[in-house]
Amino acid sequence: MRTELVSEPGDPGRPNEDFASVALPASGQGGALVVLDGVTPPSDGGGCLHSVPWFTARLGGALTELTVSLPDVPPAALLSRGIARTAESHAATCDLSHPRTPQATVVLARWSPGSVDCLVLSDSVLLVESPDGRVTAIRDDRLDRLPRSALSSHAVVDATLRNKENGFFTAAADPSVSSRAVTVSLPRDRVRALTALTDGATRWVDRFGAGDWADCVAVIREEGARELVRRVRVLEGERPLGGKVHDDATVVHVELPAASDEGFTRTADG
Repeated sequence: MRTELVSEPGDPGRPNEDFASVALPASGQGGALVVLDGVTPPSDGGGCLHSVPWFTARLGGALTELTVSLPDVPPAALLSRGIARTAESHAATCDLSHPRTPQATVVLARWSPGSVDCLVLSDSVLLVESPDGRVTAIRDDRLDRLPRSALSSHAVVDATLRNKENGFFTAAADPSVSSRAVTVSLPRDRVRALTALTDGATRWVDRFGAGDWADCVAVIREEGARELVRRVRVLEGERPLGGKVHDDATVVHVELPAASDEGFTRTADG
């Protein structure tokens, strides 16, 4: 199995707010990936004593451990448990009811010899490549479907759209948001590779239009995840976007072995 993980801050002078992990259970069967994109807090700190990297490390670490150790628990339930665990760790010191309490987008994927279970919440993306090379994007497109006029200011978004009905959802302090995630379960033999990207990396496709999702996977497979991020940075310099000129960019790419190659048992006489 080939894995590759690249995460680069948008600004070298600021902490990277993304989180990424790949985990392989001690059983030798299956594995998991987790990618979070932390939401940059407002200037008042959002009522929390902790930084966004603190939050993404706590939630990402919890999801990695839970996803590997509880193979029979569905991804949405794992996300609920991870959010609850993280909220409990700072509920006594922070205002978790603040609309900008630390929060993040989530991509989670877990594979076993029989299936691949996927979850996406908010605007990070999971690309699933089939054995014939076809690439499907698993996306939560609620934010994309909102009119630009509704996103006129942070204050308006926080008051009317963030983690609200008819708006969009992120993993913050409410475990029930897990029911809003997009979930997909696929037979293992229909998946050759998985690629998770935060929106700082998806810009190559969805903001700059430099290629489609299949082209994106081809760049990563042939030239590496770092090359995709390099191409994004070049385009950001040539064609500056509104808002953040550079964003944290994370790519996790996993090429799965054939299910029959996992979980073998070696025996010895005597």
